[in-house]
Amino acid sequence: MSKIYDENHRKLQAEFETEKLADVVEEIIVHDEVLDEDRTFIESRDMFFLSTIDTEGRPTVSYKGGDVGFIKVVDDKTIAFPSYDGNGMFMSMGNISGNRSVGILFIDFENPHRLRLQGEASIDRNDPLMAEYSEADMIVRVNVSRIWRNCPRYIHKYVKEAPSTFVPRADCETPLPDWKKVDMIQPLLAPKDQGKAEKQGGTITIDELLEIEARDD
Repeated sequence: MSKIYDENHRKLQAEFETEKLADVVEEIIVHDEVLDEDRTFIESRDMFFLSTIDTEGRPTVSYKGGDVGFIKVVDDKTIAFPSYDGNGMFMSMGNISGNRSVGILFIDFENPHRLRLQGEASIDRNDPLMAEYSEADMIVRVNVSRIWRNCPRYIHKYVKEAPSTFVPRADCETPLPDWKKVDMIQPLLAPKDQGKAEKQGGTITIDELLEIEARDD
């Protein structure tokens, strides 16, 4: 009996006559723990896509980025990564608080390869790994239920030009994003961000932000 296909998958497999292929693919590539080759690939990534679901069943997908090594394989059933400062919405972390099911997609765009992971996530602001991540708000741990590689044929090949200067690093001050420098935003910022704009060049107007964004485009 399949561990990943339900009647809806089976219906489409029957329609397109891929039932036997689907069974072989599941048998060969789907596993329930992180293998050595999975670990190597995961820990070499500097970004991934995280899918979460809220308590009303609404899904969202978020991009998560950091320096190489910011995703850790704790053991063959657990991966962990930090939640860094965002826009204050806490969509992914809030979803995990109410619905622990997550999906993760790791991709290598330079040497096309991808890996899918499903599991149950938890968040902890006092996790021991907090000490290893500068400016992390909390640590996410995912208990792996299924993991498998996918065919990379549709992955467009891209080359990384430069790492983001906004990734928190212990050896330098993290710059404030331009939108957090907007004058009308200042009273709304969390206490940890109050006063940073003045220290990092001063506040800007919304029109100046739009000009900056137009130049960046």
